[in-house]
Amino acid sequence: MSIQLPPQRRLRRRGPGTAVLVFSFLGGYCAGRAVAALRRAREVHRPVRAFDGRRIVHSASDAILSIDEEAMILFANPAAAQMFASSVGAMQGSSLARFIQAPVRNAKAPCDYFPAGGGRAGRRATDYAVTGIRANGQLFPIEGSISTTLHDGHEVCTVILRDVSERHLVQQKLARSHDQLRQLSSALQTIREEERTHIARELHDDLGQLLASLRMDLTLLQGNARLPEPSQRLIEGMETNLMMAIASLRRIATNLRPRALDEGGLYFALQGLRDDFVERHGIACALLADEAELRLDDTASTAVFRIVQEALTNIARHAGATQVVLKLDRLDGELLLTIRDDGRGIRSEDMEKKESLGLVGMRERVWAMHGEITISSEGMSGTTIEIALPLAGRIIGENAAS
Repeated sequence: MSIQLPPQRRLRRRGPGTAVLVFSFLGGYCAGRAVAALRRAREVHRPVRAFDGRRIVHSASDAILSIDEEAMILFANPAAAQMFASSVGAMQGSSLARFIQAPVRNAKAPCDYFPAGGGRAGRRATDYAVTGIRANGQLFPIEGSISTTLHDGHEVCTVILRDVSERHLVQQKLARSHDQLRQLSSALQTIREEERTHIARELHDDLGQLLASLRMDLTLLQGNARLPEPSQRLIEGMETNLMMAIASLRRIATNLRPRALDEGGLYFALQGLRDDFVERHGIACALLADEAELRLDDTASTAVFRIVQEALTNIARHAGATQVVLKLDRLDGELLLTIRDDGRGIRSEDMEKKESLGLVGMRERVWAMHGEITISSEGMSGTTIEIALPLAGRIIGENAAS
């Protein structure tokens, strides 16, 4: 006996079967996509595993050499052959001495060609700078690195080399240009000092004498009792203005070229500079120096005076200091100059600013005399400038005594 179910009950029984079919289809689709993706990945990686590493070495743009323990070339890539103007066949089996100049005689091992410490400053210990030899005998600079590995119980060195001839040419041009700029700067400073000296002498001798003559005339007029009182007051006002003009003239002439530098020497010029600094800025300044140690020629005296003058100007403008110490000592043919203040200190980034022309001028004057300058600061404890200037041939009376 069979029982027929209502149509609605039949529909409910067919529902789960449809879902199973849908999920089965999606699962098969995703599995097929995953298998296809895996197949594509395998096809991509298969040629990488089969790729020959020698092709990479042969196509490298840097020269690569393999050297045995006796400095014989075991392998050379085409870039190495091109660098040394040779061929791979000619290089392989040849001595390394044919292509790299040994820094020592009787070089036998690779370490003789690439000694420790032969690299440039700041490079790793495995980096070297050596001299290459082309097939025609031409020498050229090389930089590179070396590594060592064991092969069948023997050491094999792998050297990667780069021709830096063009870089050296650029560096030489930059060095020549830098030297020319230094020479130009020194020449301009010399011309500037000569013009300052000339203008200062013209002001002092011509205009100074003229103003002094006018003052004498005014003094004679003041002695005339027959002049009316208004004329007397006018003459007194003229004398006051004349005295101010004379003082301004002396100040301008001194700033251009202090007469004490020509008449009294460096020590008295520094004394005048110190006194003027204290009077104008109210900052205590001590000068620790010996007059006998500062008898220098005009070039050295002018350079030291301008360095101290620029340092004091910077201190007055930026340091906010209350005390300054100037110390000059002569030791072993050098003048040791120390300028120390107790201001806010100078930051390293301030010394590199384009506006820091005063510091640049100080450095140029020191370097023009083949000296050394160091500027250091310890936070809020102030700034210290230390300068060492060679004085060979610059001490007055030294040549006569010798």
